[in-house]
Amino acid sequence: MRSSGILVLFGLALLVGWFVPDADRVTPTADTAIENAHSASYMESVDGDEAAETVLERQQDGHFYANVDVDSTEIRFMVDTGASGIALTGEDAEALGLSWSDNELAVVGRGVSGNVYGKRVKLSSVQLDDLQMSNVDAVIIPNGLDVSLLGQSFLSMATTVKIENNEMIIS
Repeated sequence: MRSSGILVLFGLALLVGWFVPDADRVTPTADTAIENAHSASYMESVDGDEAAETVLERQQDGHFYANVDVDSTEIRFMVDTGASGIALTGEDAEALGLSWSDNELAVVGRGVSGNVYGKRVKLSSVQLDDLQMSNVDAVIIPNGLDVSLLGQSFLSMATTVKIENNEMIIS
């Protein structure tokens, strides 16, 4: 059962890389057991005129998570530096007031276990602390995605994204 979840996440990571054509690389995400992980996002003051930085602590499953403001709704994301774009779970899409029907789902990628179906959408606003982006392309994956993914289409706005001592620092 767990290996099928990993295969689905691997396929979804490939999907996210595929649906954003400017992507240079795709690295699959690995673990779906994140339900009890707690996001550790906070702002730190930086000397001088530089913007504040967001620091995310690595969780027990080895991943980084952030609570992100999407269209004035807080959504929990796995921050995936290997993913090219933003992928929303069906549950998170519904929380944003987005809907879909089965006849709107199209192949948005191909995973290890076959085609991955979703619906392309546009998000008005995505904001993580000081980083804000408008009119953001995303895809809804109503089945098989356990946590929404925040990838490079958003992270590339940051001046720096680095991992040190079990922390991801975004500035």
